[in-house]
Amino acid sequence: MSNNPNNPIGSRPKVLVLGATGGIGGEVARQLRDRGWEVVALHRNAAQAREQRDGFTWVRGDAMTLADVMAAATGCQVIVHAVNPPGYRRWSELVLPMIDNTITAARAHGATVVLPGTVYNYGPDAFPVLHEDAPQHPRTRKGALRVELERRLQQATEPRPLEAACRVIIVRAGDFFGPLAGNSWFAQGLVQPGRPVTTVKQPGAPGIGHQWSYLPDVARAMVLLLERRAELPAFAHFHLAGHWDADGTQMAAAIGRAVVAQGGQAPRVQAFPWWLVTLASPFVTTLREMREMRYLWQQPVRMANDRLRAVLGEEPHTPLDEAVQATLQGLGCLPSSAGHSGSPHAARATTPPETPQSPARLPA
Repeated sequence: MSNNPNNPIGSRPKVLVLGATGGIGGEVARQLRDRGWEVVALHRNAAQAREQRDGFTWVRGDAMTLADVMAAATGCQVIVHAVNPPGYRRWSELVLPMIDNTITAARAHGATVVLPGTVYNYGPDAFPVLHEDAPQHPRTRKGALRVELERRLQQATEPRPLEAACRVIIVRAGDFFGPLAGNSWFAQGLVQPGRPVTTVKQPGAPGIGHQWSYLPDVARAMVLLLERRAELPAFAHFHLAGHWDADGTQMAAAIGRAVVAQGGQAPRVQAFPWWLVTLASPFVTTLREMREMRYLWQQPVRMANDRLRAVLGEEPHTPLDEAVQATLQGLGCLPSSAGHSGSPHAARATTPPETPQSPARLPA
């Protein structure tokens, strides 16, 4: 029986996930699978043209190729667009063509597009508390691209003569962390996957608050919203509150508590080496783009979730210590898991993903 009110009783809803090898795409795909959805995952390096694995139907194809996306989306009520160029590379060449393909497929198949949003869209005039209707005046190139991406999505929801419209849900969250979010500020900035935590790096300025979001909670919110899509506006966007680190020290403290609870020594806390990023940025694209986003660590940026709570009643929320312990365990950073290459969580978390796993704020 379907969990989806938009499908006839007894039918099985179907979703296409673009970016299923990444953090948010993979987490949403797994949660939908567990709720009875038929999950199609497009992957350009799939071993076969079409295969069943992990409870998904993997289809070989590229999000940059319209024919591939159109074919994979056949029969789908939802398309999760969780794909982005890795390491900030070639954003200007790839971001907009990929969303255009998704929009075309969604219109053709009558599907709803679900997008993990970013805070890149906003500039200082919208800080420190972001609401869904805050003005979007980005100060970076990536922010301008994301604003244009969302403009195209909103335009796609507007009916036109001889052209079908689609529906859109955008969910914005803070910096991701989670057992399988290996390509994130948490995993690449604060700790080192696969190694015991002896030092925690602090990217933020002292006393500056920062918002974090536990990946399974974000995915859960997205799943709940897309299952209510018939009740939402054609263009719906929501912010998650996640975990607010009021002074920029609480995440490091939670990491320390998790390490000590597993019999380790409390890690030292050190400043993140922004000087090294600045020094190497002229030669490394990813580091240059990281430096451009440093302003998000130099001032508090927090999202209000009033609109989300009005629809869902409450935001899915795992307690911080529980979420941090699960994250460190999955990354192979706790004494009981560090160095255990046989751990499926550690292996998947430290394998370089095909797509960025944190569309909120991501270092690489």
